[in-house]
Amino acid sequence: MIRIQRGQVMAFVAVALAIVLMPVAAYAIDAATVSAAAAALQEATATAALEAAQQLDTNDFRAVGAMEVDVAAARKAAEAVLAAQALPVSLSSLTVSGAEVTVEAGELIHLPFDFFPERIVRLEARASARLAGGYDTTVPAAACRSLRRLPCFDSMVLR
Repeated sequence: MIRIQRGQVMAFVAVALAIVLMPVAAYAIDAATVSAAAAALQEATATAALEAAQQLDTNDFRAVGAMEVDVAAARKAAEAVLAAQALPVSLSSLTVSGAEVTVEAGELIHLPFDFFPERIVRLEARASARLAGGYDTTVPAAACRSLRRLPCFDSMVLR
């Protein structure tokens, strides 16, 4: 009687592995694929928004002194940033309101396994950035040396 029951645990483990662990592994791989793609899409969208927000409308700035974003230049900059990504990201919309730019982008992800009902998932990301006035200043050489900041350039000191 004892010899007949020896292989039952191995058969149970084989069946449990196929029924329980394989779908869990497929779900984990699909979820990790979507999560990584969503993070990359959000980063690309944020970079596109930052680049688009830097497109100052120089005509309005020179004429009136208003800091507004040039819509056409912002769209070109956002499209260029998204096109440079390794992922097939598309610009869904770009909204400019004065000095603020909002970029919405989307991407289609093909899942490696058939765990979810849909094999293709559409991801969306949204990011905003604002054009801000200001300029960089150079620390005077004496202050630079006292603070031990490197590099110190005497020729770049603004007076």
